[in-house]
Amino acid sequence: MLINTGGPMETRIIRVAQGKNSTLSHLYIDGLFACYLLEDSIRDVKIPGQTCIPTGVFQFTFNRSAGMHYKYLKEYPRMHQGMIEIDGLPNFDLVFIHKGNTHLDTRGCPLVGHYWTNVADDYQVALSGFVYELVYPKLVNQILKGNDQIIIENRIIKL
Repeated sequence: MLINTGGPMETRIIRVAQGKNSTLSHLYIDGLFACYLLEDSIRDVKIPGQTCIPTGVFQFTFNRSAGMHYKYLKEYPRMHQGMIEIDGLPNFDLVFIHKGNTHLDTRGCPLVGHYWTNVADDYQVALSGFVYELVYPKLVNQILKGNDQIIIENRIIKL
């Protein structure tokens, strides 16, 4: 799916649905749908490890010092160049785009997935590891080209 995102070289997270404890999003890279994302709930007041990141325009960069970096470096030695971190978020720190399947895996981070399901009024994503291997190199390429802004917006609809 192609979406008019306002620019050909941008990365965008568009939130589309909310569950009890989860938020389902789409990730677009260069205007093309890249994958589904799963986040924690949208909340007006942040609850540590249980709230999705705020809307706005932020930078994404490599984090090569967090413990998660070393875990992913070991698991993906040929492709891993650092965790993709969404940086400059107010009241949030160490927010990475990574793999996982349920809101219990997020801790405030967007999780990648190939498809989604709704179980007991909460969203889940599946085949996260598979999708991570496809999406990670595209995000790396964006950073290396200097296209390091990510736009996050809410367009919640009923699914």
